[in-house]
Amino acid sequence: MKPRELLATAQIPGGEELRLYKRDSNFIIALGANELMSSRLSGSEEALALLTCDRLRNVEAPHFLVGGYGMGFTLRAALARLGPQARFTVAELVPEIIDWARGPMAALTARCLDDPRVELVIRDVYRAIRAGERLYDAILLDVDNGPDGLTRVDNDQLYSTHGLTAAKSALRPGGVLAIWSAAPHERFARRLKHTGFEVEEVMVRAGRNGKGARHVIWFARAA
Repeated sequence: MKPRELLATAQIPGGEELRLYKRDSNFIIALGANELMSSRLSGSEEALALLTCDRLRNVEAPHFLVGGYGMGFTLRAALARLGPQARFTVAELVPEIIDWARGPMAALTARCLDDPRVELVIRDVYRAIRAGERLYDAILLDVDNGPDGLTRVDNDQLYSTHGLTAAKSALRPGGVLAIWSAAPHERFARRLKHTGFEVEEVMVRAGRNGKGARHVIWFARAA
């Protein structure tokens, strides 16, 4: 097997170092020994967008908050599904992630960040949520590895009762909080319900072909 080529590194604020690798045409973002994301496996990240869009069919001009950018699979899927009236605010904490998207991974990301419907903000998505009051029709969270975080301790506040309450306040009536996770988490699902959400848990596959690891998406609406 061809060895991975290290292309770049980035320091997570309050966390560890991210590494961008390339092997043949595949890009990998890793944290230590953990492969956080790979350009070969985009199915569950795309499902996060598409299944949320399905739940907002009757909203004519939806406003999405996407956190974080990652490799852009979620954003590109939503852009392709929705029309010109849709708006997207993308909150990414690590500026180098955006540099990589516009640099080594430019062909992969297909200039989605330059779409006129997209506003990019370099900030913690938790702060973006707290700054919004009934601002979003959907909040899409693919941050860290889900509720059991790997990259930085501060991500725990995003999945806490306070963080979920803030997300509920940031949603418009009928809005959807959609959360990606690498694995099921019964305690977190109960926390969503105790915060006042009606919760739907959907299992999706990592690969586009319906194969690969099983990931979880929670879709939560204010009860």
